[in-house]
Amino acid sequence: MSRQIILWRHGQTAWNAAGRVQGQSDVPLDEVGVAQAGSAAARLATLNPARILTSDLSRASATAQALSDLTGIPFESDKRLREMAFGLREGLTSREAWESHPHEMRAFFTGDDVRMPGGETYREAGKRFAEVLTEVGATVKHDRPVVIVAHGAVLRVGACTFVGISQEYWRSFGGLSNCSWSVLEESRFGDRTIWRITEWNAGTLPEPVLSDDT
Repeated sequence: MSRQIILWRHGQTAWNAAGRVQGQSDVPLDEVGVAQAGSAAARLATLNPARILTSDLSRASATAQALSDLTGIPFESDKRLREMAFGLREGLTSREAWESHPHEMRAFFTGDDVRMPGGETYREAGKRFAEVLTEVGATVKHDRPVVIVAHGAVLRVGACTFVGISQEYWRSFGGLSNCSWSVLEESRFGDRTIWRITEWNAGTLPEPVLSDDT
Protein backbone atom coordinates (compact mmCIF):
# COMPACT_ATOMS: atom_id res chain seq x y z
CA MET A 1 0.00 0.00 0.00
CA SER A 2 1.31 3.44 -0.92
CA ARG A 3 1.58 6.13 1.69
CA GLN A 4 -1.67 8.09 1.84
CA ILE A 5 -3.12 11.23 3.40
CA ILE A 6 -6.92 11.43 3.51
CA LEU A 7 -8.33 14.98 3.33
CA TRP A 8 -11.81 14.87 4.87
CA ARG A 9 -14.26 17.76 4.84
CA HIS A 10 -16.47 18.34 7.89
CA GLY A 11 -20.19 17.53 8.02
CA GLN A 12 -23.02 19.90 7.22
CA THR A 13 -23.84 22.99 9.27
CA ALA A 14 -26.90 25.25 9.26
CA TRP A 15 -24.84 27.86 7.41
CA ASN A 16 -23.92 25.32 4.74
CA ALA A 17 -27.59 24.55 4.24
CA ALA A 18 -28.42 28.26 4.02
CA GLY A 19 -25.58 29.04 1.62
CA ARG A 20 -23.76 31.30 4.08
CA VAL A 21 -19.98 31.68 3.91
CA GLN A 22 -18.44 30.33 7.11
CA GLY A 23 -14.73 30.95 6.83
CA GLN A 24 -13.28 31.01 10.33
CA SER A 25 -16.62 31.68 12.01
CA ASP A 26 -17.13 28.80 14.45
CA VAL A 27 -20.39 27.23 13.30
CA PRO A 28 -21.29 23.78 14.75
CA LEU A 29 -22.56 20.75 12.88
CA ASP A 30 -26.33 20.47 12.50
CA GLU A 31 -28.23 17.18 12.90
CA VAL A 32 -27.55 16.20 9.29
CA GLY A 33 -23.86 16.94 9.74
CA VAL A 34 -23.62 14.78 12.85
CA ALA A 35 -25.20 11.87 10.95
CA GLN A 36 -22.89 12.43 7.98
CA ALA A 37 -19.84 12.39 10.23
CA GLY A 38 -20.87 9.13 11.85
CA SER A 39 -21.57 7.43 8.53
CA ALA A 40 -18.34 8.55 6.87
CA ALA A 41 -16.28 7.79 9.98
CA ALA A 42 -17.48 4.17 9.89
CA ARG A 43 -15.97 3.80 6.41
CA LEU A 44 -12.74 5.67 7.11
CA ALA A 45 -12.17 3.68 10.31
CA THR A 46 -11.66 0.55 8.20
CA LEU A 47 -8.47 2.14 6.83
CA ASN A 48 -6.94 1.90 10.32
CA PRO A 49 -5.53 5.44 10.32
CA ALA A 50 -2.39 6.12 12.32
CA ARG A 51 -3.28 9.73 13.15
CA ILE A 52 -6.23 12.10 12.98
CA LEU A 53 -5.49 15.80 12.62
CA THR A 54 -8.15 18.48 12.56
CA SER A 55 -8.88 22.16 12.35
CA ASP A 56 -9.72 23.54 15.78
CA LEU A 57 -13.07 24.91 14.56
CA SER A 58 -15.93 22.95 16.12
CA ARG A 59 -17.51 21.65 12.91
CA ALA A 60 -14.21 19.98 12.00
CA SER A 61 -13.28 18.76 15.46
CA ALA A 62 -16.75 17.25 15.96
CA THR A 63 -16.33 15.40 12.66
CA ALA A 64 -12.89 14.21 13.77
CA GLN A 65 -14.36 13.09 17.08
CA ALA A 66 -16.68 10.68 15.27
CA LEU A 67 -13.64 8.92 13.76
CA SER A 68 -11.74 9.09 17.03
CA ASP A 69 -14.60 7.39 18.85
CA LEU A 70 -14.49 4.45 16.43
CA THR A 71 -10.71 4.06 16.23
CA GLY A 72 -9.65 5.01 19.75
CA ILE A 73 -7.12 7.46 18.28
CA PRO A 74 -7.23 10.90 19.91
CA PHE A 75 -7.43 13.69 17.35
CA GLU A 76 -4.82 16.46 17.20
CA SER A 77 -5.89 20.07 16.61
CA ASP A 78 -3.92 22.52 14.48
CA LYS A 79 -5.01 26.11 13.81
CA ARG A 80 -3.23 26.02 10.45
CA LEU A 81 -5.99 23.68 9.23
CA ARG A 82 -8.73 26.29 9.76
CA GLU A 83 -10.85 27.36 6.84
CA MET A 84 -9.64 30.30 4.79
CA ALA A 85 -10.61 33.61 6.42
CA PHE A 86 -13.18 35.30 4.17
CA GLY A 87 -13.41 38.53 6.16
CA LEU A 88 -16.55 40.58 5.57
CA ARG A 89 -18.12 37.80 3.48
CA GLU A 90 -18.53 35.55 6.51
CA GLY A 91 -22.13 35.02 7.58
CA LEU A 92 -23.48 36.28 4.25
CA THR A 93 -25.00 34.46 1.30
CA SER A 94 -23.57 35.19 -2.13
CA ARG A 95 -26.50 37.48 -2.96
CA GLU A 96 -26.15 39.39 0.32
CA ALA A 97 -22.41 39.83 -0.21
CA TRP A 98 -22.85 41.18 -3.75
CA GLU A 99 -25.63 43.52 -2.64
CA SER A 100 -23.75 44.95 0.34
CA HIS A 101 -20.14 44.83 -0.95
CA PRO A 102 -20.24 44.88 -4.78
CA HIS A 103 -16.84 46.54 -5.29
CA GLU A 104 -15.03 44.19 -2.89
CA MET A 105 -16.74 41.12 -4.37
CA ARG A 106 -15.88 42.15 -7.93
CA ALA A 107 -12.24 42.66 -6.98
CA PHE A 108 -12.13 39.34 -5.15
CA PHE A 109 -13.41 37.31 -8.08
CA THR A 110 -11.65 39.14 -10.90
CA GLY A 111 -8.37 40.15 -9.26
CA ASP A 112 -5.13 38.25 -8.83
CA ASP A 113 -5.60 36.62 -5.42
CA VAL A 114 -7.13 39.74 -3.87
CA ARG A 115 -7.65 39.82 -0.12
CA MET A 116 -11.24 40.38 1.01
CA PRO A 117 -11.21 43.04 3.79
CA GLY A 118 -10.61 41.27 7.09
CA GLY A 119 -9.66 38.01 5.37
CA GLU A 120 -6.71 36.31 3.73
CA THR A 121 -5.75 35.39 0.18
CA TYR A 122 -6.07 31.93 -1.35
CA ARG A 123 -2.30 31.80 -1.61
CA GLU A 124 -1.86 32.50 2.10
CA ALA A 125 -4.42 29.85 3.07
CA GLY A 126 -2.87 27.30 0.73
CA LYS A 127 0.62 27.93 2.10
CA ARG A 128 -0.27 27.36 5.76
CA PHE A 129 -2.25 24.21 4.97
CA ALA A 130 0.52 22.84 2.76
CA GLU A 131 2.99 23.34 5.61
CA VAL A 132 1.02 20.82 7.65
CA LEU A 133 0.86 18.39 4.72
CA THR A 134 4.64 18.61 4.30
CA GLU A 135 5.17 17.82 7.97
CA VAL A 136 2.65 14.98 7.93
CA GLY A 137 3.96 13.57 4.65
CA ALA A 138 7.33 12.92 6.24
CA THR A 139 5.78 10.67 8.91
CA VAL A 140 3.05 8.69 7.09
CA LYS A 141 3.39 4.90 7.27
CA HIS A 142 2.91 2.67 4.23
CA ASP A 143 0.12 0.67 5.85
CA ARG A 144 -1.64 3.34 7.94
CA PRO A 145 -2.84 6.62 6.40
CA VAL A 146 -3.23 9.93 8.18
CA VAL A 147 -6.68 11.57 8.14
CA ILE A 148 -6.87 15.38 8.12
CA VAL A 149 -10.25 16.96 8.84
CA ALA A 150 -10.73 20.49 7.55
CA HIS A 151 -12.81 22.74 5.29
CA GLY A 152 -13.75 23.04 1.64
CA ALA A 153 -11.75 26.02 0.42
CA VAL A 154 -8.57 25.41 2.40
CA LEU A 155 -8.58 21.70 1.50
CA ARG A 156 -8.71 22.61 -2.19
CA VAL A 157 -6.02 25.29 -2.21
CA GLY A 158 -3.86 23.46 0.32
CA ALA A 159 -3.84 20.21 -1.65
CA CYS A 160 -3.06 22.04 -4.89
CA THR A 161 -0.24 23.98 -3.25
CA PHE A 162 1.23 20.81 -1.76
CA VAL A 163 1.37 18.87 -5.02
CA GLY A 164 2.62 21.87 -6.99
CA ILE A 165 -0.40 22.79 -9.11
CA SER A 166 -0.21 26.36 -10.43
CA GLN A 167 -2.73 28.73 -8.84
CA GLU A 168 -4.34 29.53 -12.18
CA TYR A 169 -5.75 25.99 -12.19
CA TRP A 170 -7.03 25.81 -8.61
CA ARG A 171 -10.58 26.69 -9.58
CA SER A 172 -10.59 23.72 -11.98
CA PHE A 173 -11.08 21.51 -8.91
CA GLY A 174 -14.71 21.38 -7.85
CA GLY A 175 -15.88 21.99 -4.29
CA LEU A 176 -15.91 19.18 -1.76
CA SER A 177 -19.25 17.90 -0.49
CA ASN A 178 -19.84 17.73 3.25
CA CYS A 179 -18.07 14.68 4.73
CA SER A 180 -16.53 13.68 1.40
CA TRP A 181 -12.79 13.31 1.10
CA SER A 182 -9.84 13.46 -1.27
CA VAL A 183 -6.74 11.26 -1.26
CA LEU A 184 -3.10 12.26 -1.57
CA GLU A 185 -0.86 9.33 -2.42
CA GLU A 186 2.89 9.05 -2.72
CA SER A 187 3.95 7.68 -6.11
CA ARG A 188 7.34 6.78 -7.57
CA PHE A 189 8.37 7.64 -11.13
CA GLY A 190 11.81 6.21 -11.84
CA ASP A 191 14.10 7.83 -9.30
CA ARG A 192 11.52 10.48 -8.36
CA THR A 193 8.93 10.29 -5.60
CA ILE A 194 6.01 12.71 -5.68
CA TRP A 195 2.64 13.18 -4.01
CA ARG A 196 -0.41 13.05 -6.29
CA ILE A 197 -4.13 13.66 -5.89
CA THR A 198 -5.58 10.21 -6.65
CA GLU A 199 -9.19 10.78 -5.55
CA TRP A 200 -11.26 13.95 -5.31
CA ASN A 201 -14.59 14.53 -3.57
CA ALA A 202 -15.02 10.82 -2.88
CA GLY A 203 -17.53 9.11 -0.63
CA THR A 204 -16.19 5.60 -1.03
CA LEU A 205 -12.95 4.07 0.17
CA PRO A 206 -9.81 4.38 -1.96
CA GLU A 207 -9.23 1.41 -4.25
CA PRO A 208 -6.09 0.42 -6.17
CA VAL A 209 -5.91 2.02 -9.62
CA LEU A 210 -5.38 -0.60 -12.32
CA SER A 211 -4.01 1.49 -15.13
CA ASP A 212 -1.03 2.00 -17.44
CA ASP A 213 -0.66 5.49 -15.94
CA THR A 214 0.75 4.48 -12.55
